[in-house]
Amino acid sequence: TALALAAHGKCPLVVVRGTAVPDGPIVVGVDGSPTSEAAIAFAFEAASRRGVPLIAAMAYQDFVVEGGYQSSRIVFDWAEVEADERRLLAERLAGREEKHPEVKVERVVLWDRAAPALLGLAARAQLLVVGSHGRGGFAGMLLGSTSRTLVYHSPCPLAIVRPS
Repeated sequence: TALALAAHGKCPLVVVRGTAVPDGPIVVGVDGSPTSEAAIAFAFEAASRRGVPLIAAMAYQDFVVEGGYQSSRIVFDWAEVEADERRLLAERLAGREEKHPEVKVERVVLWDRAAPALLGLAARAQLLVVGSHGRGGFAGMLLGSTSRTLVYHSPCPLAIVRPS
């Protein structure tokens, strides 16, 4: 039921599962796409109302090309990739911190896939907030793979927020 509502709902959906840490932070997954803007706004409002800190998290990973006979990693300068991700996170948070000066924001950039990174951070949170899908979304897809995974495995309540 939660997955169907998350895939087809037109408004934010909170899936109440796991155990919320009463004084824990709000965690928001930021993927750098415009679709995460609604999730960021929702997370700031939730943190402000509850008087708790906000953890804004981005995850990135290396790229693997797989063929019929072998797989190989595409080599990047990972320090440069991390710096780019930090810049992108700052861009997505721009203006929100000024609008909500009462919210203490921790910016986290992790070298991991999005779902495991967010699950790790959510273990100590009272609410995890994500968008419906982002960078890797296919046209017509109603719910991204990260959101689907979190519906099943989030250790705390999960808010899935669609853009307006």
